[in-house]
Amino acid sequence: MTYALLALGILFALLAVNAHRPARHPLLLVPSFFAGWWSIELAPHLLVAEIAALVLVAWNGGLDGWAGWTGLLLGVAGTIGTVATIAASRRTTVTLRECGVPLDLDPRNAPRYPRSHLVVPFLCLIPRRGVRVDRNVLFHEDGRLRLKLDVYRPSAGSSEGGLRPGLMQIHGGAWVIGDKREQGLPLLNHMALQGWVGFNVNYRLSPRATWPDHLIDLKRFLAWYREHAEEYGADPDFLCVTGGSAGGHLTAMVALTANDPGFQPGFEDADTSVQGAVPFYGVYDFCEPGPWPVPFGSTRIMERMVVKLPFAENRDAYAKASPVAHVREDAPPFFVVHGSHDSLIPAAEARRFVERLRATSRAPVLYAEMKGGQHAFDVFPSYRSARVVEGVERHLTGLHRQYRQGTGPAVPGEIAESLDGTSKDDAAG
Repeated sequence: MTYALLALGILFALLAVNAHRPARHPLLLVPSFFAGWWSIELAPHLLVAEIAALVLVAWNGGLDGWAGWTGLLLGVAGTIGTVATIAASRRTTVTLRECGVPLDLDPRNAPRYPRSHLVVPFLCLIPRRGVRVDRNVLFHEDGRLRLKLDVYRPSAGSSEGGLRPGLMQIHGGAWVIGDKREQGLPLLNHMALQGWVGFNVNYRLSPRATWPDHLIDLKRFLAWYREHAEEYGADPDFLCVTGGSAGGHLTAMVALTANDPGFQPGFEDADTSVQGAVPFYGVYDFCEPGPWPVPFGSTRIMERMVVKLPFAENRDAYAKASPVAHVREDAPPFFVVHGSHDSLIPAAEARRFVERLRATSRAPVLYAEMKGGQHAFDVFPSYRSARVVEGVERHLTGLHRQYRQGTGPAVPGEIAESLDGTSKDDAAG
């Protein structure tokens, strides 16, 4: 048992180190991400398991030799690292307030995310009480192509003010995997309980699909939404968009290429504008290396599976696929969210996009960098993701209130002044 305790101690210490300093080496990138993803966002669960395992093995003879005592010391160090991870996640509310999210908007009518989901995270797979889900709604059909979505809406009838605001959710998965049943569920359930109608949308995936098929499919949903939103109690004139990772990239593209005929073949006249965008940990520039060793567009997945063109000879195509190339003055309000410890897409990618967007757009651009957050931190409920879900709801509710009042999108005066600059410190929220 002494060597079992040593093995546990080494494992717990490595998990703590990886949570705070994720590996960047290509061979370790994916395992480091998955280890960090679970150990950071489920840190309270991990802490309980670590303590229980150390006590159990030590009690059953694990301390009979030097290996066991060494393992115990390493294990204790690992648990201390896990406690530090939990402490970092507790700063989420402070980060959201500093970046400008109006967390005090209608505080009496803003219930917190349920604690039961934080204890048993996979409860998010089940629709919350008061939420109705219409699954596999067909929104586009062309021969054998059938694109579907799931609708999340309040079980009760229409809102007192009539039609409800709409929210489009775009799943991630590196443009090659993923499904509407897997991502965005904590946010969609919470938004539905706050009176929103959420649409979790599928789109064609690579390698079968070639860019910009992914974006065209999502714009087909926008055209469908204008015609069918009222059937689900949603306002066809008000829709915001969100998504993470590849979905974050697509969220930004949807918001910044409104009514661009080049991405709307056959339905060029459809209104594909949105009233707000909340991209999570997305890629925003395929051409400039920035935080990457090489331009993201030159990676194997982009050249061989997604865009399917050699990067060196087709930089214009990759530039056109980059949200940063479509930044414009009349962009809708943005709330960009990223984790500071994201090992797949470095936070510097989000910072430089926010800087460029703030320098050009007339609308508010908020940025929240989650201290200690990994990639995909919002897929299942944790303390951090629960607070971010609440913050996103408060932000979007504020945009909808301004829309109904007929005023332009804005942030509170004391926040607006801090958003005038575009320095890194400002961008870091």
